[in-house]
Amino acid sequence: MEKFRLPNGYEPKLSLLETERAIECVRHKFQAALGEALNLTRVSAPMFVLQKTGLNDNLNGTEHPVSFYSEEVGDDIIEVVHSLAKWKRDALKRYGFETKTGLYTDMNAIRKDEFLDNTHSLYVDQWDWELLIEKEDRNLDFLKSMVTKIYEVVRNLQEEIFELYPALAQTPLPREIYFITSQALEDLYPTYSPEERETLLAKEKGAVCVTGIGHPLKSGQVHGHRSPDYDDWRLNADIILYHPILDEALELSSLGIRVDAETLRDQLQAANATSRSTLPYHLNILEGRLPLTIGGGIGQSRLCMFMLQKAHIGEVQASVWDEATEKACQAHGIELL
Repeated sequence: MEKFRLPNGYEPKLSLLETERAIECVRHKFQAALGEALNLTRVSAPMFVLQKTGLNDNLNGTEHPVSFYSEEVGDDIIEVVHSLAKWKRDALKRYGFETKTGLYTDMNAIRKDEFLDNTHSLYVDQWDWELLIEKEDRNLDFLKSMVTKIYEVVRNLQEEIFELYPALAQTPLPREIYFITSQALEDLYPTYSPEERETLLAKEKGAVCVTGIGHPLKSGQVHGHRSPDYDDWRLNADIILYHPILDEALELSSLGIRVDAETLRDQLQAANATSRSTLPYHLNILEGRLPLTIGGGIGQSRLCMFMLQKAHIGEVQASVWDEATEKACQAHGIELL
């Protein structure tokens, strides 16, 4: 994998100061529209949790969270969050949300094992959201309806940004997002990697939603890895946009209907992670003490990259980069924040 890719003839269309103002505009407008579209209330969220609660996101199972001790707290290990995928479901119950209402929050995480390239950083910022649902909502049609609402917010925002910043005007997103299962995508491009398949289809369609992330395909491979204890692998999805600046697929959001007790047991077993079933969060699901929900994360910097037509995520967020990336960006006029 390349750590840095420079698009041919790339020149930022906004100055550094214009970029900072545009970032604020994108974030403010998007989160307000998202909250209205999904009936969400903004809440505060933690940057770290106790390891023993099982509330941290295990991601692919190989990443190691940044952790520390505090004499004031005691001997418990404190972990900086990877995401709030599990915390949100617990919060919906504690805060007393009603069915078809939910929460969103600014999630700030550190993923120290992340591979750094044009779209990945050690620092992760996203809108994490979660909605309380009924048992009959645990189906693919309901998942697709939520994807459609989120995509509509993204498409409307793009129209606003074009009006506010004419220099950014380009081919708009299609009116509708194209749905495809991970298996159908593999069948369509069987000799390509999952990432290559996404780029090929996204370039053709403009906006794609791939469903069924995590379970094995006919080839024996998985389209993408998902932790076994929050998404139902057959009822989840990635929202992917074609990013013309990089000429590749840009994953904007992952979302999914969350596991119920039966699915959690099955997926923990499939992932050889049954030891987690004794953690408080997992016990609460297995014993029916947490509500059924759907939720996801939407990358804040990823959205800004797309809307402001940037070649590197460091142009829209302040993080730390290796020396080679910093020199390459400086040599080609890419200003890292």
